[in-house]
Amino acid sequence: MSSILIKNVKIIDPNSEFNNSKKDILLKNGIIERVEDTIENNNFEIIQEDNLHVCPGLFDFSVDFPEPGNEQKETLVSGLLSSKSGGFTGVGLQPTYLPSRDKKSEILFCINSSKNLGIDVVPYGAISKELKGEQLAEMFDMYKAGALAFTDNMRPVLNSGLFSRALLYSKNFNGLIISFPYEKSISPNGIINEGIVSTKLGIEGIPDLSEELMVNRDLLINKYHDGRLHFNILSSKKSLEHLKNAKKTQSNLSCGTSIFHLLFDDEIINEFDNRFKILPPLRAKEDRDALLEGVKNGTIDVITSYHQPNEKETTNVEFSLSPFGSISTQVCFPLALTYLKEYIGIEKIVQCMSINPRTILQCEVPIIKNGYTTNMTLFNPDKRWIYDKSNNTSMSENTGLFGTELNGFVYGTIHGSNYHKNLLK
Repeated sequence: MSSILIKNVKIIDPNSEFNNSKKDILLKNGIIERVEDTIENNNFEIIQEDNLHVCPGLFDFSVDFPEPGNEQKETLVSGLLSSKSGGFTGVGLQPTYLPSRDKKSEILFCINSSKNLGIDVVPYGAISKELKGEQLAEMFDMYKAGALAFTDNMRPVLNSGLFSRALLYSKNFNGLIISFPYEKSISPNGIINEGIVSTKLGIEGIPDLSEELMVNRDLLINKYHDGRLHFNILSSKKSLEHLKNAKKTQSNLSCGTSIFHLLFDDEIINEFDNRFKILPPLRAKEDRDALLEGVKNGTIDVITSYHQPNEKETTNVEFSLSPFGSISTQVCFPLALTYLKEYIGIEKIVQCMSINPRTILQCEVPIIKNGYTTNMTLFNPDKRWIYDKSNNTSMSENTGLFGTELNGFVYGTIHGSNYHKNLLK
């Protein structure tokens, strides 16, 4: 890319002086050179679409691209393509299980493998060696290699002493600890939310107590150490209430939830639909309503796709044996535009999917302003399209959303000199 002129585009960026205004934007060699009412075309490449909007490049806080180890589910290349197709110019990469990404070399593998792909990759390091929850991993070495945060992914650190040491140790280099609050021993065989649906289906449920217990434990430990703590996916009303109260006294607390937990409740699993089998589980309508309100009032900082690919061989089995997770990074932002825009507004969506994730990770936040590096997402918040197998960019197909009509289309992303353009099929 040398020079690109974006014509008559509405800017959505709370940090920009041009927020909510329509402008022409001239990009040269990966830099925003001019933002003006009208810029004359001087043989530039033109981007011009109906109802074109631009925002700072989106950042997906929690994705699982299990390479190396499970490339049949998703590779780094295919996962990052799917992310860019969804409007993301950055991702937070969860640790894999085999290998467990608990060493400097595995962090460097992710960073080096994603160079020149037009997207920022922040690989999270494991808290414990081999994700076993027994010994601290080489956190400082991983931090120096580029891991800005640490988590055992969907394996919560049950050992309170180890979790305490992780928070304390990470303070030495200002690392972020990401908690997955789930006390499995409360319901060892639970696979969906404990409630009317689980009773009707005859399935052991997971009570919100399993989340609430760990949220309270982690909040108490963090208060003791005054560390930096983020709760990745909150699902229950009670957990959110505890976090809201804790935020009044703890300054370095943050939390997120997934697009699924904001849009669906456990009623969608009524027919044993494992495409919506997610951990933490989709809970009752009152929990979903509380999460929506939490986004609106700022208690919830981040909306993530929570992208978890699984191949057909593992999903075409009975409900109890199927793995948790769904692909979603390609449609997270369009889903938010379709179903959340009227309730929380586009600016709040951008805040939770671009600005807040980077702020929490202490990455540079893109701004649409003269002289800044180009890092932006181009979209139409009202353009209709249908998500299906023909335009799915993930290697996996574990989703219940094929055939869904969405009101929000991502035209592409521009990151530095890398321009990724989406085409409707």
